[in-house]
Amino acid sequence: MNSSTQTYNSILKQYSSNDVNFRGRIFPDSKNFYRSEYQRDRDRVIHTSSFRRLKHKTQVFIYHEGDHFRTRLTHSLEVSQISRSIARYLGLNEDLCEVLSLAHDLGHTPFGHAGENVLSECMSNYGNFDHNIQSLRILILLENPYDDFLGLNLSVNTIDGLLKHNGPIKNKKLAVELLPDLNNYKINFANFGSLESQISSLADDIAYNNHDIDDGLRANFFSIDELKEIPILQNIISETLDKTSNKNNYKLIRKLIDYMVTDLTENTKKNIHKYNINKINDIYEATLPIADFTEDTKKLIANIKSFLHEKMYKHKYILKWTNKSEEVIKFLFNYYLKNYNLLENKTNKLFSKERNICDFIAGMTDKYAIDQYNNLNK
Repeated sequence: MNSSTQTYNSILKQYSSNDVNFRGRIFPDSKNFYRSEYQRDRDRVIHTSSFRRLKHKTQVFIYHEGDHFRTRLTHSLEVSQISRSIARYLGLNEDLCEVLSLAHDLGHTPFGHAGENVLSECMSNYGNFDHNIQSLRILILLENPYDDFLGLNLSVNTIDGLLKHNGPIKNKKLAVELLPDLNNYKINFANFGSLESQISSLADDIAYNNHDIDDGLRANFFSIDELKEIPILQNIISETLDKTSNKNNYKLIRKLIDYMVTDLTENTKKNIHKYNINKINDIYEATLPIADFTEDTKKLIANIKSFLHEKMYKHKYILKWTNKSEEVIKFLFNYYLKNYNLLENKTNKLFSKERNICDFIAGMTDKYAIDQYNNLNK
């Protein structure tokens, strides 16, 4: 390990994911002189084709609807920025936060949640589909840059953090069925993930709620005046709004992100003290998440989600693409069931025909799925 890595680890808190509690990799791997273990994990994720394809996968708006709307790629980068900022202040491992943030949406289908819903429906009799588990399938099984093993051989800490992105795993059966090698990682499904995992998950909430507001305002789906209906946000708007400025949208999003980041950071710091968190096992064995918003901010976020659901996700323009995406995914799934031979070079003998088709479709970009639909539906 080089001196810069040693210096970095010396500033990390005992309850962070540091070198002392690094849990290794499934396949032996030599140390790298220039990079920490989590830097290596991050770099492996960034260089995957799955990560590159995120630039043409829907966040809310279909990829070609405007250059300034978020995609899965820009969303992941924004989550990474927020999680790293919080991690640095709390003495957590920024590199682990970064890889968790960049990898958390790799398993998303084309067309966002609408695509996921219809692919789940298609797979209802064949083992189901879950985009969080699909992210891990990509990292453990489907990306294959090495000769000696499947996947990227990411650290156990990273796999544990991604698996518990939303807390302890309640459906262990589904996870193990879709990830047959998961037992090798010796993960305790009932425990919470690391603080880095918890922070990355909540940074995801901060990013997509704020940036969906930004994209919704940009698309004229609603106005700042309508956002005043939301308690707390009404106060933030009144403090921010300047009738002489044409930058109010930017000011609002900056202020709201700062509000949520500050709330999460300060409340997590209080919880660390309140629950006497001294080492990482205290995080794993806690009976509730240590990283968390205050109750008032939880209500604010719930109200924002409800507002966006009504004003944005149910907007006729979005629903038009939702219906179209369902048509595209269903067609492709049924087409490849009947013409499985066309996937000859894209299948794995370890998995069923239906699972191979599901993996293939889930990995598509919006553009590729539409092109395939148009070419095959003649």
